[in-house]
Amino acid sequence: MNKPKSSVAKNSLAKWIMAILAIGAFIALCFLGNWQMQRLEWKEGLVAQIDQRMAASPVSISDMQTIQQNGEDVDYRQVMVSGIFDHTNEAYYYNTNNGVVGWNVFTPLTTENGLVVLVNRGFVPDQFREPAARAKGQVSGIQSITGLARTPPSEKPNSFMPENDIAANIFFWKDLPAMAVKMGQDADKVAPFFIDAGKGKIPGGYPRGGTTRVSFPNNHLQYAATWYGLAFGLVLVIGFFLWSNRKSKIDSDA
Repeated sequence: MNKPKSSVAKNSLAKWIMAILAIGAFIALCFLGNWQMQRLEWKEGLVAQIDQRMAASPVSISDMQTIQQNGEDVDYRQVMVSGIFDHTNEAYYYNTNNGVVGWNVFTPLTTENGLVVLVNRGFVPDQFREPAARAKGQVSGIQSITGLARTPPSEKPNSFMPENDIAANIFFWKDLPAMAVKMGQDADKVAPFFIDAGKGKIPGGYPRGGTTRVSFPNNHLQYAATWYGLAFGLVLVIGFFLWSNRKSKIDSDA
């Protein structure tokens, strides 16, 4: 017995809707896979660039300023600077190192031409936060520092991060202008980037430099494989559906 025309029309419309949705889903999944492959290419280029910068010879602080003024990124470039630390105006950035809770000690360093650089001298466990607990490490006189230039974030990285407690001199994210003010520095004389000090022999052992984390998660290939896999799976499902539908129709016509 033939099916009513209205039923046939509804079935035909449903098939067309399913086909359109399936094609749309396939295109979206392929697009996401391609986007992750593009992200993979970008991330690999970024990692190669950072590796090249960190392997290069350090440049002077004046050259680093010129690089930045020319609109180039200075992040993770090796830089050297000499000057005098003002240990009376430290700032403390909450951090962990090898599972130990503590602080990165930021100290203003003034060069002979009056430029102030906020130097991340390194990590100290919580019990060594107070300068009196690491008095030997409060080096005096002209110090030469070699480290990595670090561009500060323009705003708090995410909403889950606590606000900086400036009154208590506790920083959860590296707000350079706020740190400079807390350190009593003239903003016009402060370099617009930090320097993470490298490893060096510090009397008493703290702060311990050279603890900068250089890690860039790169899971884009896995993500791309997931999206492409879903697209392939969708093709299999649709193919099986069409095959089953055709088989059912043949059987019903027999």
